[in-house]
Amino acid sequence: MTTTTALLSAQGLKVTFPGRRGAAPARAVDSVDLDIRPGEIVALVGESGCGKTTLARSLLGLVPPTSGQVTFGGKPLDYASRALKTYRKRVQLVLQDPSGSLNPRHTVYDAVAEGLRIHGYAGDEREAVAGALSRAGLRPPERFFLRYPHELSGGQRQRVVIAGALVLEPELIVADEPVASLDASVRGEILALLLRLRDELGLSALVVTHDLGLAWNIADRVAVMYLGRIVETGKVEQILTAPQHPYTQALLSVLPESGAEPVILTGEPPDPSRVPSGCRFHARCQVLASGEAERAGVAEACRTQDLPVLAGGGQTQVACHWAVAAAKARP
Repeated sequence: MTTTTALLSAQGLKVTFPGRRGAAPARAVDSVDLDIRPGEIVALVGESGCGKTTLARSLLGLVPPTSGQVTFGGKPLDYASRALKTYRKRVQLVLQDPSGSLNPRHTVYDAVAEGLRIHGYAGDEREAVAGALSRAGLRPPERFFLRYPHELSGGQRQRVVIAGALVLEPELIVADEPVASLDASVRGEILALLLRLRDELGLSALVVTHDLGLAWNIADRVAVMYLGRIVETGKVEQILTAPQHPYTQALLSVLPESGAEPVILTGEPPDPSRVPSGCRFHARCQVLASGEAERAGVAEACRTQDLPVLAGGGQTQVACHWAVAAAKARP
């Protein structure tokens, strides 16, 4: 990490979708502060429906926020089409399904060159495509130029997708579940590739995932999201070795390497059109259900008092009445 100044930052970001057929609006992203620094990999973690993909798409400019602000390099994101085109050259998206990301009728060369053509690249296209494929681990690159997606393995297809992002020499990539569709034997290779790109190119990344194990292997920092909010954030080793929020503890408990008794979350999964009062996790919280919150004197607060929005910086933070009370009680 070369600086403490954020490359990409969200401040008070909200994304609300209108309800269907008279239903309440869905608060998919509900006041989020998040920073990503140059050369830093941040893992955005949470179960399906927590809002992490909507947040990522808003950071990319694909979903304009209802309120709040996204800044890049200290400048507010301009949602005019011309400005977004320039921005998306600097911030690239890598999707989870390489088969769906690649046009089956396009060769590897055309797939990687597409971004150059959209942005009117004036340099040597062949050289740029070859360089991107090489950086993505497809060597010699010329061997892949005329191949089609169906002729490649899953890992090779994901490398082509990554090469398509790298060819524009972005400063940051947003990877949405980048290894979810790959075999376990290939996942490590792709994660190692992302780490190498960070080290060699100074590339920043936001990795969206439901898998805290993946975060352990790749991230510098972790932001845990639940029902539109970041509920815990900090350095990866702090969050994954000493999680404070009961939701983070539950997510970690199902990892075989955690050695913990798996916590099975009960109750309804997150519904952004029905955000409860108090702590938004309280209806599923194992700490509240076990009586620990009652013994700590915070059970009523858990049910009725909202929690502050966590700041976007790098310090370890948690939005949990019980965790805050436990920290205060420590000698």
